[in-house]
Amino acid sequence: MTPITALALALLSAAPQNPAFTPVEGDYVIKDFRFASGESLPDLRLHYATFGRPERDARGVVKNAVLILHGTGGSGRQFLRDVFAGVLFGPGQLLDSARYYIILPDGIGHGRSSKPSDGLHARFPHYTYDDMVRAHYRLLTEHLGVNHLRLVMGTSMGGMQTWVWGETYPDFMDALMPLASLPVEIAGRNRMLRKMILDAIRTDPAWQGGEYATEPPGVVTALYILMIMGSAPLEWQKEAPTRLAADSFVETYVRGRLPQTDANDMLYQFDASRFYNPAPNLERIVAPLLAINSADDQINPPELGIMEREIGRVKRGRYVLIAISDRTRGHGTHTLAALWKEELARLLRETEALRQ
Repeated sequence: MTPITALALALLSAAPQNPAFTPVEGDYVIKDFRFASGESLPDLRLHYATFGRPERDARGVVKNAVLILHGTGGSGRQFLRDVFAGVLFGPGQLLDSARYYIILPDGIGHGRSSKPSDGLHARFPHYTYDDMVRAHYRLLTEHLGVNHLRLVMGTSMGGMQTWVWGETYPDFMDALMPLASLPVEIAGRNRMLRKMILDAIRTDPAWQGGEYATEPPGVVTALYILMIMGSAPLEWQKEAPTRLAADSFVETYVRGRLPQTDANDMLYQFDASRFYNPAPNLERIVAPLLAINSADDQINPPELGIMEREIGRVKRGRYVLIAISDRTRGHGTHTLAALWKEELARLLRETEALRQ
C-alpha cells in the first residue's frame, strides 16, 4: 500500500486510490541544479501529476492553479484517495478539477522524482526544504507555465514547505493553507525522534555508508520510531484493545512498510528538515494564511502553544485547531479533508473577494 505520509497515515484505514481520479503525469528535468549545500546534480528529475487546465486573466496571469504538497516519505499520489480527492476534486466540490488546475508534485528525494536510491546512494546531494521549494517553483514557472497560484497547501512536510513558500515567494499566491505543521525550528521531541531515525540508520554497520546490498536492520528500528511519531492514542486503543491485537498492529505496520522503504531515501527525507525555521521571517508572508492542526497530533502537540504565539506575526494569518473526536486520526487528520473542508471553503471565499 502506498503510504499517505510517512509520518502518520500508514496506519489510517482509508479507501484505495479512486480510479475516477486519474491525473495527467509528467517529468521535468532541471539541468545543473545547484543545492544550498553547494552540491549539484546535472539532471534533477521532478515528477508531477495534474488535473484540469490553467486559466489566465486578461493580463496573462494564471488564476486557478492550486499547488498541493505531500508529507515526508510520501508523494503527490497520496492525495488521490477518497478521503482527499473524493472530498475535494469532484464535480461541484471545493477544488473541482474542472475549474481548478491542480498540481501534485513529488518532492526531491520522494516518489518518482530524483532520489538517493536511483543510484547515487549517500553521494546524492543533501537537500533541504528550501531546495525542494525552489525546485518546485522552477517546475511551475519554467515547465508548467504557471506564473501565479490561487492556493498553496500542504500536509506535514508539505505544510512546513507552505510556510516557506509564503516567505520565499510572497506575491506568488493568493492564499496559503499549511496543515499539521508549526512555523518554527524543529526541536524538542519532534527533533529527538527524527535524530533517533537518522541514528538508527547511520549507526547500523550494515548501512555501510549507504552502499548496502540489502536493507540494513536499522530500518526496522527507524520504522518503529516513525510509528510512535505519528501515533494516535485514542484511535489505536480502539483498533488494538488487547495485547495480541497490539502486537499484531505493530507487526502489520512493519511488514507493510519494509518492502517499500529504502534506508538512504529515508535518511535523506528526515535529514531534509534540519534547517527548517520560518520563524525569523513570518512578517514576510503577505498572502492570507490559514494554519490547521489537530489536537491529537503527537508531532505538533497544541499544548506547546507555539502556533498561538507565532500566528499573530503573520499579517493575515488565522489558526484553527481541530478538537479530538472519533473522526480525527492524530497527525494523519491532515489528509481527512471532510474534517477541515469548511475552513478551506471560508479561505477560498475570503480570498476570492480580495482578488476582485
